[in-house]
Amino acid sequence: MSTLPSMTSQRVALVIQYLGTDFHGWQRQPQHRSVQAEIEDTLAKIVRHPVTLHGAGRTDAGVHAAAQVAHFDVVSPIPAHRWVSILNARLPEDILIRGSAAVPATWHARFSATWRRYRYTLFTDPCPNLFLRPYSWHYYYQPLDEQRMQAALNPLIGRHHLAAFQRAGSSRPHSWVEVHEATCVRMAPCGAKGLGSLIQIEVQASGFLYGMMRLLVGLLVQVGRGLRSPDNFTELWQTEQRDQVKYSAPAKGLCLLRVGYPDFPIPPEIWFDTFPHLMMSNLPPEYCWNSAS
Repeated sequence: MSTLPSMTSQRVALVIQYLGTDFHGWQRQPQHRSVQAEIEDTLAKIVRHPVTLHGAGRTDAGVHAAAQVAHFDVVSPIPAHRWVSILNARLPEDILIRGSAAVPATWHARFSATWRRYRYTLFTDPCPNLFLRPYSWHYYYQPLDEQRMQAALNPLIGRHHLAAFQRAGSSRPHSWVEVHEATCVRMAPCGAKGLGSLIQIEVQASGFLYGMMRLLVGLLVQVGRGLRSPDNFTELWQTEQRDQVKYSAPAKGLCLLRVGYPDFPIPPEIWFDTFPHLMMSNLPPEYCWNSAS
């Protein structure tokens, strides 16, 4: 009797982190480095046949991911949970697999997802910080009013036609988006006095249009500067004035935080909150630097 493991086909889901700095986005491209190609090529070397990786979303060049989700089909005796260690031993240092699990053949990383959440980080201190540079937009030219920015975000909650925040070149047949949550918070360095130097904008929605978050942040900064009112911000997207949405925020400040599914086999501690806030305001005083001390 044979003792060889079964070589049946299985569908495997992955939770993936990557630093987007040196990638030309998620999607495989002929002349550029991509996250999808790095993982697909690594999988193909292991199982010795081509493998297609399907992602929950296609992040742009330079955009990071704290918990991107993808799946692939493979004929292999390797148990689904083993792919974490096997891939991490072979992938480059700017990609990390956080979790892996078997999923049904009907499950799809993109089409089974019910929501995605992105965070955009602005660093507003005039003094640059090398350790924040890869993950934030250093915007210090004019003060930003985060309360005005939050007021502009509030009307986005609900199902809307957001063509004003869609870049050209999208193959999506419509621009309807269900926005579940949209927040703008200023983070203060722990123990420091006065305004914090980080502004974090988070949006959770059923899906995102091509370039949506970066265009939205670019327009929102104009609201924070006082160049537009929150009402004008709302009027532009409600009347689909795409020609007035001219500025796209830099990619490096954007991170795909996580993706939601009705029944996801990978536990939340693997994917729910894996991108730390760059500055925390709720640490006890003994862990904080205080300029007054």
